[in-house]
Amino acid sequence: MGLDLTEMLKIVPAAVIGLTVHEFSHAFTAYKLGDSTAKDEGRLTLNPLKHIDWLGFFLIVIAGFGWAKPVSFNPANLRNKHRDEILISIAGPISNFLIALVFFIIARLLYFVDYFHTTTFGLEIINLIMIWGVINFSLFIFNLIPIPPLDGSHLYLTFLKDINPKLMMNMYTYGTLVLLAIIIVENKLNINILHISQLVNGISSFIIQLLAFN
Repeated sequence: MGLDLTEMLKIVPAAVIGLTVHEFSHAFTAYKLGDSTAKDEGRLTLNPLKHIDWLGFFLIVIAGFGWAKPVSFNPANLRNKHRDEILISIAGPISNFLIALVFFIIARLLYFVDYFHTTTFGLEIINLIMIWGVINFSLFIFNLIPIPPLDGSHLYLTFLKDINPKLMMNMYTYGTLVLLAIIIVENKLNINILHISQLVNGISSFIIQLLAFN
């Protein structure tokens, strides 16, 4: 499958920013909640090289969604185990939601400037920033899917590992394989299973209407 260089240049900066801030948010939240594991492993940083998982990054470039290296934390160091694990898990997706909003707002502010909404180059810049916003909305929604190892799965796995640790580990192992299979099937057969595109387009359209682009 050929990759269009122009499209890659549009996607890569947003993916790097989105994945880096996403994992940093996990690490920062864990640290604030009493666990220094991520900090000790060098993950409490905005250096992209500390966070990028190359398979997950490659899938973002070719499929529009993927993941980064998971941030480790020790539940024994948390003040409120189940609550704090959930807070650490959702910190990443929430950061992508906020990044997307920032990109949309920047695009809207630029639209107020005559140069940007009256010239071809200016409109291309606005469109590029909008694309970056959409990509981060994709990361936000994708990571909330309740399939291990995605962040959404921690909403129930934090309780399951106390009840049946073996089942939880099996779900992690096979959940990853199922997720990869879904991504491959969606792209090879053009079958929409996760419906991420519809969700992203719907949310993005709503935000764009709120910002009154015209």
